[in-house]
Amino acid sequence: MIIHLKNGVGQDRASAMADELSAFSIVKNDAHVLITSSGMKELDAKYDEVVDKIYLFDNDMQMASREYLAETREVVIGDIKIGGANNNTMMIGGPCSVESEEQITSSAELMVELGISTLRAGCYKPRTSPYSFQGLGLEGLKLLDKMRAKFGLNIITEVRDSTHIDEIIEYADIIQVGAKSMYDHGILKRCGKTNKPVLLKRGFGTTLKEFVQMAEFILSGGNDNVILCERGLRTFETGTRFTLDLCGVAYLKEYTNLPIILDPSHAMGYAYGVADLARACTAMGVEGLLIEVHPNPKVAKSDASQQLNHAEFTELLGSVRGVAQAIGREIV
Repeated sequence: MIIHLKNGVGQDRASAMADELSAFSIVKNDAHVLITSSGMKELDAKYDEVVDKIYLFDNDMQMASREYLAETREVVIGDIKIGGANNNTMMIGGPCSVESEEQITSSAELMVELGISTLRAGCYKPRTSPYSFQGLGLEGLKLLDKMRAKFGLNIITEVRDSTHIDEIIEYADIIQVGAKSMYDHGILKRCGKTNKPVLLKRGFGTTLKEFVQMAEFILSGGNDNVILCERGLRTFETGTRFTLDLCGVAYLKEYTNLPIILDPSHAMGYAYGVADLARACTAMGVEGLLIEVHPNPKVAKSDASQQLNHAEFTELLGSVRGVAQAIGREIV
């Protein structure tokens, strides 16, 4: 249940009511909003004098539900807007990891050359093996900050765990919560306390309902700027790294009000299939694509097999721009 209190209801009254109902309390447009379990279907009449409107739901996909907000939420990243009334599809490009200043500078230069506004690269890497490259950490964040200052790019980078969440919030324009960290409530609750955009990736064994409920942790903390990212599920298939769930994307578009970005690079796991998947993703009219591109994928320190080289990315971008134009959208 989501409860909008009337304008003029004070903080003390709203806080007391939240305590009585075991509800989250946030302020939206100068009015208090209380969010409690979807299991609550009726509100005591004693609250009638302070309640403006009540929204009821069948499950705890509440703030993200189109039954609450029918229009896709607008998220602003620098000069770029996605969602809302915009027909923008944001392209996010860059290497899996920051490896050196030379490497990330080359990547940033490519984005500028191609008219792409957002650079991605990991600094804290949640690797499957403890012996794999773990990222440059704070040094990498400072290099990304340097790229933003030099080239005017938006920066997206991943938080691995709660030990460095404040560093990521400080340096990133978009905070990426990866598939392996999707259930980390410490990260999610901290992301709810900032207004910076958060890109939440779906865990590779996660149902759609669970995915959206994790987004609710951020939304219920007061941060409206949440973006969902589908990046593939683990299935019985071994020929590809994961299986990209475009059926799930159709569900999310129909039932949630959050912008959606697709990551064909992690889903496919191999560079040869990324362009075809990217075109299919674009045709679904989503709000963004995340593509891994490296100056020389053969020497990449992480996810080498799935990263495109600069020529391959340039060709991909040209084709997805054509697909986007065909359905009335624009790659930004």
